[in-house]
Amino acid sequence: MPPAGRDHLRLQSRENPEGLGVSLESADRCGDVGEGPLAVRALNDVSLAFPRGRFAAILGPSGAGKSAFLHIAGGLDAPTSGSVTVADLKLPFADEEALARIRSEHIGFVFPGENLLPHQTARQNIELPMRLRGEKLDEGWYSSVVRTMGVAGAMDELPARLPRAMQQRVAVARAILGRPAIILADDPAHSLDARASLEIVELLRLCVREFGQTVLMSTQDLAEAALAERVILFSDGGVAGEISEPTPVSILTALEALSLRSGPG
Repeated sequence: MPPAGRDHLRLQSRENPEGLGVSLESADRCGDVGEGPLAVRALNDVSLAFPRGRFAAILGPSGAGKSAFLHIAGGLDAPTSGSVTVADLKLPFADEEALARIRSEHIGFVFPGENLLPHQTARQNIELPMRLRGEKLDEGWYSSVVRTMGVAGAMDELPARLPRAMQQRVAVARAILGRPAIILADDPAHSLDARASLEIVELLRLCVREFGQTVLMSTQDLAEAALAERVILFSDGGVAGEISEPTPVSILTALEALSLRSGPG
């Protein structure tokens, strides 16, 4: 039986440091408008690879394709063409049962639609993935997650009694409790003030640093994106640029260059 706790998760995620956490190859996703060559593409020929145990931000304006990218990377939507690999497993979009199993075992989601259950305490919400999988809770690992996420004092509270920032901390804890190799976070700091937003992003950095997980986060905020190790710029459903070791200044410079390049010539 494999050892439990933080060291086991780190081993799972980093045993092959050259392995891929997530990759998309020539992924397209047609939207609901138009057909054939006139179809609007939510995702347009995207090929990206993210190594295990790294933090990448997907940056772009509303409608750029960030959410479509995360939905396809997480197996929530099937690409119209192309392929997706998660934790070295090619996603079997034609087999919903197998796909659901991969999502449950390997991917944690922090999505706007993944709200906390209002009539369940914070602890019950965090434990939900384990209950759905019919697995016994590892109390040692649970305590480590709760302590690291800073939610120990909120366990008996219903979500409505918690500040919005604390609700997001609980959501992150729920996403990582099942020891997923991958965490996908779609604008996780939305509607929070600047300080709380950066705290949530710092928690995602902790998931990489402390637990060896791969984190992909979409955002429209330059300060949040600058906390990642890599920034992918999205525009019109495709990759418009990439920044390694980003800073707010380097991101702003890249965005200005992109604006000039796409503007009237």
